[in-house]
Amino acid sequence: MRAAPAPPSGSGAARGSGAGSDSGVSFAHLFRLSDDGGLFEHARLTEPRPEHGYCVDDIARGLVVATREPAPPPQLQLLARFYLDLVVDAQADDGRVHNRRDLELRWTDEPSLEDCWGRAIWGLGTAAARLPQGTAEAELALARFTVSAVRRSPHRRAMAFAALGAAEVLTVRPRHRAARALLRTATDQLRIDVSGDAGWPWPEPRLRYANGCVPEVLLAAGSLLEDRALLAEGLALLDWLVEVETVETHLSVTPVGGWTRGEPRPGFDQQPIEVAALADACGRAYELTGERRWLDTLLRCRSWFLGHNDTGVVLLDMTSGGGCDGLERHGRNENQGAESTMALISTLQRCASLTAVRS
Repeated sequence: MRAAPAPPSGSGAARGSGAGSDSGVSFAHLFRLSDDGGLFEHARLTEPRPEHGYCVDDIARGLVVATREPAPPPQLQLLARFYLDLVVDAQADDGRVHNRRDLELRWTDEPSLEDCWGRAIWGLGTAAARLPQGTAEAELALARFTVSAVRRSPHRRAMAFAALGAAEVLTVRPRHRAARALLRTATDQLRIDVSGDAGWPWPEPRLRYANGCVPEVLLAAGSLLEDRALLAEGLALLDWLVEVETVETHLSVTPVGGWTRGEPRPGFDQQPIEVAALADACGRAYELTGERRWLDTLLRCRSWFLGHNDTGVVLLDMTSGGGCDGLERHGRNENQGAESTMALISTLQRCASLTAVRS
């Protein structure tokens, strides 16, 4: 394993300064959850819960949102480089990835090919594509992306997350062999119908979590691999998902336990990660087609955080900059953990980038 990274000086102390961005997205709570050991997974209200330690699932998410911010302030750039070092440190020599890190800065689990592997590849691919090209950081991200991208996971979500990292790499290195092969393999795996129901278009027996990543991978592959049929398939599947997760003029997304036909709606708890995945997929669909309906759904994703949802409760904390952990039947989960906060940031970034282009 690579040597442990040196933490950035003052990352945890930089909680108030440099926390905003030109896009209007607040990173204040992301700074609050970060310290010199990493990014804390959980919070009690707005305060980090160190006893739960750190995980690569969240650090990789942090790398994605930090590096895709178009004009990051200096302290966010510093935090992105720190997250990059941590993801690299979590990699085993064979490309598998650790997920759990304790307060003594030790990886406490065996490296695997589970979601943390897929999210690490997503983070590394995004950093390789979005950091200034030719810099040491961008080259490091690309090299470490390649180490893990030659592996394959039996888990669909892990492969989908990894494929999104491959798609990022292909935007700047369209002939990158490992990225093309990973994107193609992931696409083939996601298209295998295991639902056993000809009248159910989703390739799994039930909707699970971060469902938007499935059609988004098909869209990315259809575009980057120049497969028009695959692009059409992705659009059709996304159209179905949007219909399932929309009630009248607001989103009513898949709850934490999943959903299939015949089960009651709305379901709770609804998770911000589901909204963020849908926002990314609709943002990509809008970029590829220019059709207004995809932008409208993207804006509904933002509105879900602002209270246009099944409960009528706002999940964005304007004071802290954090996102609440879930929408419940009679309110919200007041804790503001890393996953929910980065789902909020990701959704707001997507809206800011596309509405800026449109205006």
